[in-house]
Amino acid sequence: MYIRFSKILNDINSILVPRGCFGCNTHLGRGERLLCTVCRNQLPLTEYTYNDENPFDRIFYGRVSVKKSNSFLFFTDNGIVKNLIHHLKYKNQKQIGTFLGDWCGSILNKEGGIPIDLVIPVPLHKRKLKKRGYNQVSLFAQKIAHHLNCSYLEDVLVKTKNTKTQTKKDRFFRWQSNQDLFKLNPKHGISNKNILLVDDVVTTGATLESCVKAFEKEEGVTIYILTMAIVS
Repeated sequence: MYIRFSKILNDINSILVPRGCFGCNTHLGRGERLLCTVCRNQLPLTEYTYNDENPFDRIFYGRVSVKKSNSFLFFTDNGIVKNLIHHLKYKNQKQIGTFLGDWCGSILNKEGGIPIDLVIPVPLHKRKLKKRGYNQVSLFAQKIAHHLNCSYLEDVLVKTKNTKTQTKKDRFFRWQSNQDLFKLNPKHGISNKNILLVDDVVTTGATLESCVKAFEKEEGVTIYILTMAIVS
């Protein structure tokens, strides 16, 4: 009786406050969450794994030491993934991070093959974090840690400069502006750990490269990378 009554309340709430698909804005039906069935089936999964080489791996060749890289979705200038990331970052829709992290984490868990000790999100600068109120990567990364059955730490990396968006900069200028952009928080001991570094969208990889450089003096650290999306 309670379950039936709860469903009725949910249906009434959906009518009074219609839930829209973050991909196409159509009304969500019963059982649909954040994305309608059509948009969910159209999401461009990369199908990259940690078991085979992929184009993301090649970004870091000859630059920094990264054991393996992976990305969940392809990002394009127009599309469902861009809408999801935009709402996650700028529209306070934090549940999108949880939704994508659950999905991606369940896939990684089934595949196996990555012996991760610690999941770390790429941080925001403290001023940007205060303005936005949350790090858009955090909930995604927390779900990944849950599915991989490993620890999650929010503040291992510290961003030292409050940089502006770099989406329109080329690789050289991104690399130049990202030098010494991150440092390690000395209160955490991370030696001899397999670390999964998590970010939202990767383009040239300059930000992630700067993050990896912060770990270079730590003994026995192996870096894996995961992002929500990669620019196709």
